[in-house]
Amino acid sequence: MKSFLSVSDASKPEIDRVLARGKTIKASIKGGRSLSTLRGKIVGLLFEKPSTRTRTSFEVAARRLGGESIYLSANELQLSRGEPIKDTARILGGYLDGIVARVYAHDTVAQLAKHSGVPVVNALSDLEHPTQIISDLFTIQEAKRKLKGLNLAYVGDGNNVCNSLLLGAAIEGMRVRVACPEGYEPNQAILKQAEDISRSTGAEIKIVREPSEAAHAADVLYTDVWISMGDEASKEKRMQDFNGYQINSDLLKFARKDASVMHCLPAHRGLEITDDVIEGNQSIVWQQGENKLYGAAAVLEWLLRKK
Repeated sequence: MKSFLSVSDASKPEIDRVLARGKTIKASIKGGRSLSTLRGKIVGLLFEKPSTRTRTSFEVAARRLGGESIYLSANELQLSRGEPIKDTARILGGYLDGIVARVYAHDTVAQLAKHSGVPVVNALSDLEHPTQIISDLFTIQEAKRKLKGLNLAYVGDGNNVCNSLLLGAAIEGMRVRVACPEGYEPNQAILKQAEDISRSTGAEIKIVREPSEAAHAADVLYTDVWISMGDEASKEKRMQDFNGYQINSDLLKFARKDASVMHCLPAHRGLEITDDVIEGNQSIVWQQGENKLYGAAAVLEWLLRKK
């Protein structure tokens, strides 16, 4: 029984197989061909946070593969009345074949995985967002035909997405420069883990302050919101601290002419990215968003399909 709580829970061969399978699943769905690899499987979606893409992509993915899903709002479960996570996990594990969890604290998905007895997928925690990075790597591979050796610039908050992106890029041998204000660096333990992985894959990881330095000769520019869910209390300070950390047409001039722009959405146009860039010819944001479906399907199949 395997869970996917961190990008580092998957080896490079496993990630590569998931990406390849995502490509096959996408072709099948686009071609109108039915799939049945998860027939008879029921997946529970336990969400503490609101979601558009992650929830919809996992619900649709389960159905596209012939399985079923049940949405479980944490507010409607006994968790909201103080039931221990391990108790909920044991019961859900007895009912379901797998759990997809979108939570506030990473410890929640860790406890679900420890006590449920079924595969658990981290669909976002305060530490990581591994399934987002699967669809991101899939999208980059589609756009650039490769991953190893590409220059990726991440501009903004060193948040959960950034943490997972560092691990995924390190595993795949990419060169990553993260431009963030002081005090908003990625998680130090994950940064060290990514650096350790890089020594065997040829990847490069660098934290810088200037967005232009990160964007120099970049093949891919990536950003996320300045104010993530749970950070609303510090909105005013963050707005000041992230001033200048925006992907716009001026920043694009530092990147390669064929550079692609990514954003995991939802986007706040005029803050972390400008409208003309997200709607521009170099944007692969909508392709990236759609690919969350195929990434979700490939991850579910990897964890739940009978070998």
